[in-house]
Amino acid sequence: MNLQNSPPFGGVRGNVLVTGGTGFIGAYIIKELVDKGYPVRAIRRSNKLPFFISPDILNKVEWVNSDVLDVISLNEAMNGIDTVIHSAALVSFDKRERKQMYNTNVDGTANVVNLSLENGVKKLVHISSISALGRTFAGEQVNEEKKWMNSKLNSHYGISKNKAEMEVWRGMGEGLDAVILNPSTVLGFGNWHDSSCAIFKNSYKGFPWYTNGVNGFVAVEDVARAAVLLMESSITE
Repeated sequence: MNLQNSPPFGGVRGNVLVTGGTGFIGAYIIKELVDKGYPVRAIRRSNKLPFFISPDILNKVEWVNSDVLDVISLNEAMNGIDTVIHSAALVSFDKRERKQMYNTNVDGTANVVNLSLENGVKKLVHISSISALGRTFAGEQVNEEKKWMNSKLNSHYGISKNKAEMEVWRGMGEGLDAVILNPSTVLGFGNWHDSSCAIFKNSYKGFPWYTNGVNGFVAVEDVARAAVLLMESSITE
């Protein structure tokens, strides 16, 4: 696949790089892009591909072994790319993985932003999380007007995603066109040992107790569709 010679599609060039391509959300974003006719390059850290996406889709992807913390290989992956959808992240509530999570989510995003600027990427779509807006007190709704507040209620995952957003906003200040997507708990067919898919494994085993409160849920296909629509749109921020 020669991405540098790809024709325009949908108002933007079809040269799309997806970070976290083998992850839950990233894999569905790839499916949405391929279904719409975009040539896709995607980053993976191993040769293991997501079983929940058809091989017919995955075989149309140009896979690059890289990591958002490896600036050399990441820079090479951006060669000839016009749009980056950054979905690589570590979701963890394990204290032993906290340092790695901050490195991946914050430093990794900073690398993506910096190299997007250096390589003249036309648009960055950053997949964040509702956690980046902070947890709320009883009765408070989370919407587009919600502002981050430092609180002991915030998880380290939420803090890391908020700091990652600050890197994206910094990139915007330096001239990068970017948009941030904040999905709530994402559900869908995937590996039930990872990410929010683990909720199905826990449900299968049964809960000994339930907490008070409410949560929001969104289908992974809808998140992927929204990410690609934002990529195609003129919306930034």
